[in-house]
Amino acid sequence: MKYQRKIFGYECDVYGHLNNANYLHLLEEARSDALEKVGFPVKKFRELGIHIYLTEANVKFKRGAELEDIVTVDSKYEKFNRLTSTWKQTIYNSRGEVCAVGEVKGAFVKDGKPFRISKEMLEVFRQSADQM
Repeated sequence: MKYQRKIFGYECDVYGHLNNANYLHLLEEARSDALEKVGFPVKKFRELGIHIYLTEANVKFKRGAELEDIVTVDSKYEKFNRLTSTWKQTIYNSRGEVCAVGEVKGAFVKDGKPFRISKEMLEVFRQSADQM
């Protein structure tokens, strides 16, 4: 799934590039947007008492995303099961060049304990993987 937005000055370092920590923010925005597009916005998870805890985030920086550029984040599930998910995300600048590649892993949690989502919910995610 594709997510686009402009890079603002407050997100940049002194060199005019997106600050390293803000790449994680951008990846989070894109994952939240993708969840919304498949019908499971974060708000719905909260209503169900389910949380998605990140367990690992790995970002490989390739090229700086620059001030006021419109970036595109391409988000795909690499793995998705009833307990965990792994997302592969690529950030492109407006010229189509890869700025960063992220792999983010998470686990479903309810009442502070690992939680298996329903088979029906998993099926929604599996079907949406074809759209990505």
